[in-house]
Amino acid sequence: MIKKIDKNQERLRRHTRVRKKLKGTAETPRLSVYRSLNHIYAQVIDDVKGVTICSASTMEKEVKGQIGDMNKTDAAKVVGKTIGARALEKGVKEVVFDRGGYLYTGRVQAVADGAREAGLNF
Repeated sequence: MIKKIDKNQERLRRHTRVRKKLKGTAETPRLSVYRSLNHIYAQVIDDVKGVTICSASTMEKEVKGQIGDMNKTDAAKVVGKTIGARALEKGVKEVVFDRGGYLYTGRVQAVADGAREAGLNF
């Protein structure tokens, strides 16, 4: 009997493999991305202290007002710009990008591009 592949389990396996090498510090925190079916979430995390510095998602009122009837990729770019602006307010200029086991394409890439446009370096 053929077993069905659990895609999320495979993604988590990739994510743990990447996280072995990738670590956010106070100078260069980690920009983590989580992609659900309808929404996208981004956090800037200091792994040394175990603290989330700032976050943004398509669920927030401020971002929802900007999104309107955009498609999911354009909405992800808005989330990237928002997280970039919030990180710069907190004094973070450079981050390490954690794609969360997802392929670097589509919405994940749009978040990264939006954050770069806002002024973050990675």
